[in-house]
Order: sequence, then C-alpha cells, then structure tokens
Amino acid sequence: MKKNIFILLLTGFSCLILACRNNNEKPLKTNSKPVYSYEEKLKSEVTEIRRFLGKTSKYNSDIAFFLDMKIESGKNRFFIYDLKHHKLIDKGLVGHGSGSETGIEGKLRFSNTKGSNCSSLGKYAIGSSYSGRFGKAYKLYGLDKTNSNAFDRNVVLHKYEDVPFEEQLYPICNSLGCPMVNEKFFSVLERTIDNSEKKIILVMYY
Repeated sequence: MKKNIFILLLTGFSCLILACRNNNEKPLKTNSKPVYSYEEKLKSEVTEIRRFLGKTSKYNSDIAFFLDMKIESGKNRFFIYDLKHHKLIDKGLVGHGSGSETGIEGKLRFSNTKGSNCSSLGKYAIGSSYSGRFGKAYKLYGLDKTNSNAFDRNVVLHKYEDVPFEEQLYPICNSLGCPMVNEKFFSVLERTIDNSEKKIILVMYY
C-alpha cells in the first residue's frame, strides 16, 4: 500500500516537473497576420516624399496629401500632412474607383489603363482647377509609371454629394477612378490648394 502511494506521488511530481518545463518553452508560432498600422505606413510615406521633395523645387515642400487605400473606404484615409512641422493637420473619407473592387473584403486592385475605372497608385501633382460635372475639381498629373495616364484618363480630385463627411460602418460610394471626397472636406482641400504657390503632391498608396 505504501509502495503504491509512493509511486503515485512520484508520478505526480514527474508530471509537475514536465508541466513547469512546458511553461518555460517558447510558444508555438501562429499564422496570425500582424495588425496593420496606418500611422507607421504614413510615417514611411512621409519620409519618402520628403526625400523626393528634397531633390526638386517644383512642388510645395511644406504640405502634402496622403491617401492610404489599405484602409477601408468607410474610414478616414485621406490625410493632410504638415511636412514642415511634422504633424497631421486633417483627415477625411475618400472614394476609390469602382474598377478597383475585387469582391474580396479588404482587397483592392489598381490599374493605369484607360477605361479600367480603377484607382492608380503613386505620386500625383495637383494642377489647376476647372468647373466640371461635379463642380470645381482639380486636374491630376501622375508622376510615376503606375499612374502616368491619370491626366489622359481624366482622373481628377473632385467632390461628390453622396460621399459622407463622418466615418461609416460600411463602404462608401465609388468613383470612376478619381479620388472623390465629401463637399465639406473638399472645401478644406480647396483652401489649402488655392493658397499654395506651388503644386501640392498627392500620394496614393496601398
């Protein structure tokens, strides 16, 4: 009887040691994806634009617009950034091209092809304004291979009454490839653009 009790105690002690060892082992790796940080991505894009603007005097080096298309359209993803004082000034909603929809949540495609109705990634120079279908709008000139056809595609920065001002739980309406914003937010952009002596750079990234 005493022998059996001793064996049970010994077995339990061995299990305890094994449990302690397991607790000290490194956790198993999982396949979970890292959480996307728009702040870190914005910081990286700001650094790239500062480097680009440091090589030319053609554009405004104090302020730039950043569009993070990795963020869902119902959330603020159009950022006005003060490059001179290193701070975010304002942000708002922006629609993407209907052709960029893939049917997969959180997944977009991009194209520089005419008639694709897709948004195009890359750097843009914001040109002069004109009065068009949606009222006042700004011409966009693609500065990269990925958006070089922007002007010929009539991709412009414009407002649209159906784009909400506040963040939404669901995706907002799409454009035909243009960065399309709320009327109230457009007025903020308008003041910034019209008061700039040099062209402002707009960056669309993913």
